[in-house]
Amino acid sequence: MAVGLVELESVGPSVRVVRLARPDRLNALSIELAVELDEVLGAVGADNDARVVVLTGAGRAFCSGLDLKDYGVIPNADGLSVHRIASRSMRVYSQLTRRLRSIPQPVVAAVNGPAFGGGMCLALGCDLRIASSSAEFNATGIVNGLTSTEMGAGWLLPRLVGSAYANDLMLTGRRIDADEALRVGLVSRVVPDDDLLDEALGMAEAMSAFSHHGLEATKQALWVELEIASLDAAIEFEDRNQLMAGFTDNLPEAIRAFDEGRDPVYLDDVRRDLFGVPPSPDDDGPEPA
Repeated sequence: MAVGLVELESVGPSVRVVRLARPDRLNALSIELAVELDEVLGAVGADNDARVVVLTGAGRAFCSGLDLKDYGVIPNADGLSVHRIASRSMRVYSQLTRRLRSIPQPVVAAVNGPAFGGGMCLALGCDLRIASSSAEFNATGIVNGLTSTEMGAGWLLPRLVGSAYANDLMLTGRRIDADEALRVGLVSRVVPDDDLLDEALGMAEAMSAFSHHGLEATKQALWVELEIASLDAAIEFEDRNQLMAGFTDNLPEAIRAFDEGRDPVYLDDVRRDLFGVPPSPDDDGPEPA
């Protein structure tokens, strides 16, 4: 299996940059790249110091979609029928959306150029999307004689931009630029090409100052609530989610920081004052039993 198709960079203690690194192929998706990306995202998800992830591409593209000249070969294919190879190959790509959703850290897609087909799907699977001025988006499957509904795009895109606009993109296969993507809500910010990574890192670093638990719980809730059918059920879920956060010392810390004119430092420690044990700045915690 090829290696070195995905780069992982640490920026400070809590931000990780994951970069697709096939610039000569506009970061097109091959089996090898998809497998390596899944492994890297899994490793980042298990990194307890990582709070926010930035996903971007090397060179002048985010990801141009499936590599039509070099699909690659799935690992462990010996003895498989053609049908089983095909099914597993599809899963190699589609599992990337599940991986982006399942890792605890919010993922910011910094779309630095074309995001076509599977590349647009990768952006859809992220929690936030910002774009450079040169970014373009396109549902390429329909253009190539396939279907545009891949890697969860048929579920994700209508929830982002509405069914009318999603149908327009996915049935016509037309390309849209960054300004149109911003207008319809596919991305939340557009910045000059040279400023994109700095903007993404600035977002990530600002988010990293929040509670680690709060970031993870908010990401999980936003995804889960896309599938909750009623407002009442969503409120019941949110009540319990917020209650769990309320058992930490984060809110008292926010109040202390406000009173003292400083930035809060969230440690997600247990809120001991709720149980009749007043916090003390000199107290390192309860004595061992």
